[in-house]
Amino acid sequence: MEDSQSLDPETQFLCSKQQTGNEWELFKENVRPLKRGRNVRLLNDGLKSHTDYQLKKALIEHRRRMIEAIDEYKGDDPLQPWLECIKWIQEAFPQGGDYSGLVMIYEQCVRAFWDSDRYKDDIRYLKVWLDYADNCADAEVIYSFLDANKIGLTQSIYYIAYALHMESKNKLRNANDMFNLGIARNAQPTEKMETAFKKFLARSMRRTRTADEDSTENRLPVRSFGTVLAKGRQGIEGSDSARKRMKTDRAHGALIPIYEDKNASITSSHQPDLLKAEMKPWCNLGARAERNKENNAIPTKWTSMKRPGSRLGGTTGSACIEVFVDEECAEVEKVVGKGKSSSLQLRREDGQDLKKETELLRENPLRNFPAVSLPR
Repeated sequence: MEDSQSLDPETQFLCSKQQTGNEWELFKENVRPLKRGRNVRLLNDGLKSHTDYQLKKALIEHRRRMIEAIDEYKGDDPLQPWLECIKWIQEAFPQGGDYSGLVMIYEQCVRAFWDSDRYKDDIRYLKVWLDYADNCADAEVIYSFLDANKIGLTQSIYYIAYALHMESKNKLRNANDMFNLGIARNAQPTEKMETAFKKFLARSMRRTRTADEDSTENRLPVRSFGTVLAKGRQGIEGSDSARKRMKTDRAHGALIPIYEDKNASITSSHQPDLLKAEMKPWCNLGARAERNKENNAIPTKWTSMKRPGSRLGGTTGSACIEVFVDEECAEVEKVVGKGKSSSLQLRREDGQDLKKETELLRENPLRNFPAVSLPR
């Protein structure tokens, strides 16, 4: 034991007989970052599941058991198993996406406690809402829902997240009003709110200064083709007078000179006689019958044709087309079918239904909520 502890990390890795442990080096550009960091073992397993089907099936089975544990929980804090399941999915499926089922877990979690007074001011529950908003097409719908149902209004992170979302949509006045609303409501912690508000004001001032510089550059004199930009006002007046002179000439109907190639006759003398004949203009367009010669085909009865090998116009029997079935998806469905049917369970662990439901939730995150809870 003491000898193994004194070895360097590389030798310890070789002595452990571990096949690999650095899968994240190959997929790190596809891993979604987490503020709290990641469990390296779960990260490696999640990335290795792309090539190891058995490991992938084990992850899906573990996710199914965690979802069942939510339904079977009998403790005093029903939100806790939801948080544990969300945390595990975030680390076991580092790339996120529709395959992880994370968006559906977010939606089911927030829908389970939206009318519970116990969790309205719980920062853990509010963070789940904010994570759900980050995965939706337009988070403003969720922020309006939270405000209408008085969820998280005492927490400063609600106002900060709402204001930053409005700033990303270039609605600076609405973002400023949201910061002021959080300060007026004395959202906690106040220091975090004030720090975020100061940073927002600094960004707004830089953006205003940049806009002023751009407008100053747009007021510089514009050079037109063929004119010389002079210093001061003379250059502007010269370009304006040139534009007025061009407009006056066009108004009086001045003729526009047409360029004529003087070497055209010399070039044409070297061309072959065949090309010269083709370049001659048409003197006679011909009669109408000659011009419409492509329409001389006589129509025939198309129903008189019969398919080879058919009798009395009927079709011959053919072999049945074999439908392809993915063996991996079939095995996954068997694993899902063995478990307990739960209202919290994902419809299909790996299929088109999961992807379709995730896309619908991204577009309309409140589609499964009752109408009385929606903001008016």
